Amino acid sequence: MFVDSHCHLDRLDYDKKHRDLADVLQKAQQRGVSHFLSVSVTLDAFPAMLQSVLPYPNVFASCGVHPLDLESTWSSEQLRELAAHPRVVAIGETGLDYYYSTDNKAEQQQAFREHIRLSRALKKPVIVHTRDAKEDTLTILREECVGEAGGVLHCFTEDWPMAQAALELGMYISISGIVTFRNADALREVTRQIPADRLLIETDSPYLAPVPHRGHQNEPAYVADVAAFIAELRGVSLEALATQTSENFFRLFSQAQR
Repeated sequence: MFVDSHCHLDRLDYDKKHRDLADVLQKAQQRGVSHFLSVSVTLDAFPAMLQSVLPYPNVFASCGVHPLDLESTWSSEQLRELAAHPRVVAIGETGLDYYYSTDNKAEQQQAFREHIRLSRALKKPVIVHTRDAKEDTLTILREECVGEAGGVLHCFTEDWPMAQAALELGMYISISGIVTFRNADALREVTRQIPADRLLIETDSPYLAPVPHRGHQNEPAYVADVAAFIAELRGVSLEALATQTSENFFRLFSQAQR
């Protein structure tokens, strides 16, 4: 059975593609996906997202503010209050994104540090988004002692030296459908090298649908396609990859109950 370690269940298309959340989960379970981590990007939307997943014990939640959503209303006190909920097993997603603009670097960095500090206080791992900010991301992870609570670099697209540095800090690395893209040779090489006990798989749905679903909205069921591609890439059986990545998920997110 697979775990989709990073999906945005509240952002799927419930007008045309899915009837409701139960429909999404059923489609995924038919392809062997047993558990899901529904990831927050704003605190404004978090309460509704949490309420939607509470009826499903195999769906966990994270709580945090994406670096590109810092203009939304939030405070560290509100983050702490919301993240204390027992169904919340992770903090984030948070991190640094300098791709579109570097005008708010200081604000991004401060928010990132606050998320990691809360992660350590609540003993809930941090989910890290990083884009065009390799050195600053690693510096903050190191300075804020991320290893005390652990964390994952999600939707990893960086090079092997960054992966190595993150692994040395105790981080896990999650691979999305990007690994199936035609121009992702460098990422495929990194994916071959990630230690088996630090590897996670994800969809990041509704974004980044893997081959053979390119051009369509992504969904948690497609984590099975990501897994199949990675298993072949690494030369292991699909069953072995499913077992290993699921064990990794529950080891990292230790407050998630099977």
